[in-house]
Amino acid sequence: MAKEQMASETFLDWLQNWEANLPSLDMEEAIAEPARVAVVSQDLLKGFCDVGPLSSERAASIVPAAVDVFKRSHALGVRHFLLLQDTHDPEAVEFSAYPPHCIEGTEESETIDELQELSFSDLFTILPKNSISSNLGTDLEPWLDDHPEVDSFIVVGVCTDICVYHAALYFRIRANVLGQEGARVIVPANCVQTFDMPVDVAQEVGAMPHDGDLLHRLFLYQMALNGVEVVAGLA
Repeated sequence: MAKEQMASETFLDWLQNWEANLPSLDMEEAIAEPARVAVVSQDLLKGFCDVGPLSSERAASIVPAAVDVFKRSHALGVRHFLLLQDTHDPEAVEFSAYPPHCIEGTEESETIDELQELSFSDLFTILPKNSISSNLGTDLEPWLDDHPEVDSFIVVGVCTDICVYHAALYFRIRANVLGQEGARVIVPANCVQTFDMPVDVAQEVGAMPHDGDLLHRLFLYQMALNGVEVVAGLA
């Protein structure tokens, strides 16, 4: 048991060091061919950043960096912006695992003001979803089929270990299946985040604990392990 604990501690130390030393990626290099690139916002909604039971300061903290990616991508010629957004049915089955949130027609389901106020928001393609999956039961796959030239994605938003992870892996696996050489999936670590629920709080409310720092780090690693380009940020 002691050996197993030491091995785990060694890995966790390595993981922390790996995250701390992620390289940055030059934005112009990431968007060398703007027509091939889509910037993907995953659940940058008021219900995660501003109001409601799942909103948090951790989610709100990435908004400036994420919006900056939108602005600079547009300035470099990107014209595809996909907003994958929780737009839940009031009776969504997902609510058996998570508190009701981002119900269709409520303030929580609205895009954050910082994105809505961008001068090029008319370019946004909003793709509602009723689960943590971005491709099951959504219009994402038809959009991709209609835009075969787009094979590279910059993914920002929440949560690192839930919707961001599912979306990034979907884009990466789809490119692998289709044999799209040169396709890229880029996740800037400073533009994604997850929630935190300490053990004592979780026990008090009858929920499962969720170590935000560890799970953010672990799922960045898991994405990198599967071919996603995880970087500190876009310089």
